[in-house]
Amino acid sequence: MDERRDHRAELGEFLASRRARITPDRVGLPIYDASKRRVPGLRRQEVATLAGLSVDYYVQLERGKASGVSEGVLDAIARALQLDDAERSHLFDLHRHVAADPRRRRPRRTTAVRPMLQRVVDAMTVPAFVRNPRHDLVCANISAVAFYSPLFPDPDRPDPAVPVNFVRFCFLDPRARDFYPDWDTMADSAVNLLRTDAGRDPYDRDISDLVGELSTRSEEFRVRWARHNVRLHHTGSKTFRHPVVGELTVGYETMPLPADPGLVLTIYSPEPASPSADALALLSSWAATNVPGAHRDVPSERH
Repeated sequence: MDERRDHRAELGEFLASRRARITPDRVGLPIYDASKRRVPGLRRQEVATLAGLSVDYYVQLERGKASGVSEGVLDAIARALQLDDAERSHLFDLHRHVAADPRRRRPRRTTAVRPMLQRVVDAMTVPAFVRNPRHDLVCANISAVAFYSPLFPDPDRPDPAVPVNFVRFCFLDPRARDFYPDWDTMADSAVNLLRTDAGRDPYDRDISDLVGELSTRSEEFRVRWARHNVRLHHTGSKTFRHPVVGELTVGYETMPLPADPGLVLTIYSPEPASPSADALALLSSWAATNVPGAHRDVPSERH
């Protein structure tokens, strides 16, 4: 398999998907006869005009021929397509991998959780966990294991060969639609984040295997994956419906771990003195007697 050819196709499909969502009037272009337009969004020549490029140059780029393309050109295309920060970063990620020498050695990802990191996570009193780029749960404190207890088939004896995976749970486990009250939004977010991580390292075989599995087993995943949407995920709030304590809303913060490339730490915290804070406190009490030591049994990232 020619991996570079696949990455060129990914770059072209992403540009085409962004082009298709923008109508000429949105960027100030006149429409003389809408009935003659064969595309739902901008034509290639219209993107080229907006970016200040020749049509042939842009067409070649959309075909994945990205050698020699400068950051200035990519910036111009990002402005023409009105890309947000996540989309712009994704465009640069895709271009970097297409243009790179395939013989260049890629940096190794972290494949194990350092004891110090585990101790830091364990010391937190709110749910805290670490995931890898394919969204496996690789490290969690007891509060996070209790919070995500529906993801564990058996919290006392998890199968290390099958890591707890947030995206797989979302699309393949029927309990996900109860656990996530707004399942559609959560499903969109899960796919968009996975697409973002895949763009950062399109050579990651574990991500490719997961995408292949979910595309085969879930039409809802496959449809979302084909949209090429991406997003950044730093801070915000989420609502869950936990089987033990009911509905609760928590704020979240996510932080990449520079010492552990590819790993991301996430921390949940509810508003003080809120019903969600009471629910989380109740869940912590439940965890003390129902998931003893479970944080030590979280499967680590597969090698």
